[in-house]
Amino acid sequence: MGRNIGWPSVLCMSVALAASGCKKEPPGSDSSSTTGDADTDADSDADSDADSDADSDADSDTDTAATTSDAPLSTVFIILLENHKWSDIEGNTRDAPYINDTLLPQAALALSYKGGNNGKLHPSEPNYIWLEAGDNLGITSDDDPNKNEVSTTDHLVTQMRNHSPEIVWASWQEDMPPNDCGVNSKGLYAAKHNPMAFFTDVTDDKSYCSSRIRPYSELDSSTIAQYNFITPNLCDDMHGNFPQCTFPSIEDGDTWLSQEVPKIMNTDAYKNGGVLFITWDESENTLTGTTSDPIGMLVLSPKARPGYTNTIPYTHSSTLRTIQEIFGLTPLLGDAANATDLSDLFTSFP
Repeated sequence: MGRNIGWPSVLCMSVALAASGCKKEPPGSDSSSTTGDADTDADSDADSDADSDADSDADSDTDTAATTSDAPLSTVFIILLENHKWSDIEGNTRDAPYINDTLLPQAALALSYKGGNNGKLHPSEPNYIWLEAGDNLGITSDDDPNKNEVSTTDHLVTQMRNHSPEIVWASWQEDMPPNDCGVNSKGLYAAKHNPMAFFTDVTDDKSYCSSRIRPYSELDSSTIAQYNFITPNLCDDMHGNFPQCTFPSIEDGDTWLSQEVPKIMNTDAYKNGGVLFITWDESENTLTGTTSDPIGMLVLSPKARPGYTNTIPYTHSSTLRTIQEIFGLTPLLGDAANATDLSDLFTSFP
């Protein structure tokens, strides 16, 4: 995850009210540190390799001795990758050794998981909106929010905002320019992969929005929210098709996961009531065109069933319903009301 920085006060205050998420700065740190201090920390971190970073995070960020399956689910991470059906990934140890050799033995796997509208949605953006609202809300393109903004308040993070106590959320976007609420695509950051940026009740409140939609580099053990939506950049999410990316794009995503997932799993928030969902937006493939093939869903958690696989038909509506049930949010949004939740993948739920 990223360097340790001072977190926007509105988010820390909200987390304190919710008794979870953002933690106090470590002893001796200054939450008003200058950019120069943060850059120095980042340069220092860059001197060690990814494994050393993960080990360091485990030593410095984790206070509890062991993972426990007794704590109720209270912190959700979701990583959304791009444009691959599960058969592209499973058994592909050349391009995805970390997923196959390391994550799968620890994860519960949904083999028959599909994207929005039973896997029939294309392109990417409608699938991201579906995970937030249980519907694509008429969006059928990949245009930025200035063309595809929606005004409904019937979506997940507004339910979280209106809940008492507030459930603190954050959208973590790799390579996103800071402080513009993620509404403008730039470089390898794609606004189409940031669902919260399309809802005007979020983006019209600039202070609120800029505290919740943040660059991924700022995510660390002190800034974890209760609901963390994570989007890698256009190389690291397996989207590829850019000169900066490795071909095949699966390799970039697998490498990124190998560097970032251990950091999440080494946090207290994950070890005590955390769950990490890893899936893809859709099964679209540049070689085969649009399909409705299963895309797979990996569930990692102290409460997940490691090595377990099922073939229950799930969609993005199932994930939305599962998140709503974890946090006790009603009414169920859109097609989430018709979906089967992911509870079969856990030893106990929620």
